Amino acid sequence: MDVMGDKATLFETGRFVQPSGDEDEGEAAEELRQRLAAEAGDVEAMSVLGAMLLRRGDLDGAEPHLRAATAAGDRAAANNLGVLLHQRGYAEEAAGWWRIAAVAGSAAAAHALGRHHRERGDEPAAEYWLRQSADQGHVLGAYALADLLEHRGDAESERWLRAAAERGHREAAYRLARALDARGTRESGGDNGVGLVAEAEQWYRQAAARGHRRAALHLGAILEKRGELKEAGRWYLTSAKDGEPRAACALGFLLRDAGDSDSAAAWWLKAAQEGDGNAANALGALHAERGETQTAERWYRAAMDAGDVNGAYNLGLLCAEQGRTAQAEQWYRRAAYAGHREAANALAILLLRGGDETGAEPWFSKAAEAGSVDAAFNLGILYAGRGEDAAALRWYERAAAAGHTEAALQVGIARLRDGDEPEAERYLRCAAGGGSAEAAYRLAAVLDARRPPAPTHELGESLQSLHEKTECEEWYERAATQGHRRAQVRVGMLAAARGDVVEAARWYREAAEAGSRNGAFNLGLLLAREGSEPEAAMWWTRAADAGHGRAALRLALVYARRGELVESQRWADRAVTLGPGEVSERAARLRDALREELSA
Repeated sequence: MDVMGDKATLFETGRFVQPSGDEDEGEAAEELRQRLAAEAGDVEAMSVLGAMLLRRGDLDGAEPHLRAATAAGDRAAANNLGVLLHQRGYAEEAAGWWRIAAVAGSAAAAHALGRHHRERGDEPAAEYWLRQSADQGHVLGAYALADLLEHRGDAESERWLRAAAERGHREAAYRLARALDARGTRESGGDNGVGLVAEAEQWYRQAAARGHRRAALHLGAILEKRGELKEAGRWYLTSAKDGEPRAACALGFLLRDAGDSDSAAAWWLKAAQEGDGNAANALGALHAERGETQTAERWYRAAMDAGDVNGAYNLGLLCAEQGRTAQAEQWYRRAAYAGHREAANALAILLLRGGDETGAEPWFSKAAEAGSVDAAFNLGILYAGRGEDAAALRWYERAAAAGHTEAALQVGIARLRDGDEPEAERYLRCAAGGGSAEAAYRLAAVLDARRPPAPTHELGESLQSLHEKTECEEWYERAATQGHRRAQVRVGMLAAARGDVVEAARWYREAAEAGSRNGAFNLGLLLAREGSEPEAAMWWTRAADAGHGRAALRLALVYARRGELVESQRWADRAVTLGPGEVSERAARLRDALREELSA
């Protein structure tokens, strides 16, 4: 009878389940039967009786039976005698009996002997005996060998983890899944990586099904990432109920996203009370959203005490929102010194707003070097403000490469300024695709400047309206739809060129109402052509008041036609001042004529 392992392992094997009820009576009867046989000199009965007493914790009763069976050559008894002596604290004597049993072919004893040598730092001996155990199919031996090899960085460890996992060892299944997952992530570009990740998921699933709470957590994360939220929630719940705080925290986020903030808060509370800093931060954010700032601050401090640097950063944000600048700076500094890159960026912004550009720059640099895209962009702004365009461009390019929309716009503008239109277009496309209205407008302008004049048929009418909109028109419209005033004016002009007066008026009006003087002027022209001169004059007045010289000249002409010469002269004077040159010349001639008329 081979029953190697420490006391905990003996109970985990399932062969030594605590009996109850009728099982108690059955075991008592079996013990009595084995005792009678042992007293009659039956060696196997001595071994079995010793194992039964050992399992029950009766070391004094078990030892004489195990020693007698061992003396008679029973290898299981030698193994269990080693277990008994190990429990008494006689490790070296235990190892001696394990060696006898292992040499006789006991896989359990070989496993125990291997663990004994590893605990004493004798890895060669440990590996030898663990291999003996693993080669005989002993699950714990295979797992212990895998652990030893993995510690040394030996790739063979995966083979033995697999061997143990296939025989039902849940920790081996979990660690095999982790190893496959890591390899799959490294090789994510190919089919092999996909296959490894898929296999890892299966091992996570097996370990989780056997009650491994961390495997259930990882399985939940995989399913959540894939969008299978219902099943992910079930595994998070399983793991959380088994005491895994990270699963409770993840379950809280799932519930919050589903709109059940009260249940989310309950799970976050459970996780936070078990020391999960992320859950404490989530609770802080929830209370901050509800306006319960004191409670929020308490949870952020709890997160910080749990070692989560986000707690200090969130405290800084909370203080900044309340206008407590000094405290915000204190918390940002604490998080920044701990390596929180966004805290370093926030600290730099705070210092810059306070006029401390010298103090802000190194924090922007530290955050940017740590990977903060916003900090890289802010450094670009800082250098651009000093006129250090080359340095600014370097940081803008770095931020743009990480997907920062406004940085891509700035690089595009710089490339346009340098005459590098292809590179400018590339960056402007990135920024426009990221939602920048200004980038969409500038990209449209670049494309607009390239396109040839619209062809005409024999009657002289443009064929443009007979075709689909060009790409540049689509970008103008995208920018216009986002509220870009110059784009709105340009879309209006294109519509007017197609003869679509209603569409043109709509875009001109939208731009004008948003404050565009060109939009107001063009809307006035459109209305005047349609015979609505009074309304046209109203929009020209708005444009002229905003500094539009052509609008002022139009008003001078309107008032001259009405016979209101003084008012006409006033607008002519305004047009002369506003320009441009051609308008100033025409306005000056009109003004001089009005003076002669008024002085006659």
